[in-house]
Amino acid sequence: MDAFDMSQIVDGHRRNGELYHEFLRAKRLSVGLYVLEAGATDPQVPHTEDEVYYIVSGSAMIEVAGEHRPVSAGSVIYVDEQVDHRFHSITEDLSVIVVFAPPRRSLAVQN
Repeated sequence: MDAFDMSQIVDGHRRNGELYHEFLRAKRLSVGLYVLEAGATDPQVPHTEDEVYYIVSGSAMIEVAGEHRPVSAGSVIYVDEQVDHRFHSITEDLSVIVVFAPPRRSLAVQN
């Protein structure tokens, strides 16, 4: 079993200095924290893995395959692999737990 404390995950994210901080990687999935500040632009591109987003805090809109929906704390969003998606209209700092299945970048073409 692996168990995590959200405050330690947030601290790891701050030390990492990047938008995404992976804190769990297993054979069939990976989990990380994705943080975007209010007013930020989400630089995401479609991924080679399916994703589930759980909004921990904040408020924004998400666009998935041209469909726009509001998200806030407690929202859960599923995105198929290779589907265009991004957060936008971020009105409150957004903290998101992201689950990739299989693990992030495990299906990406390696150069």
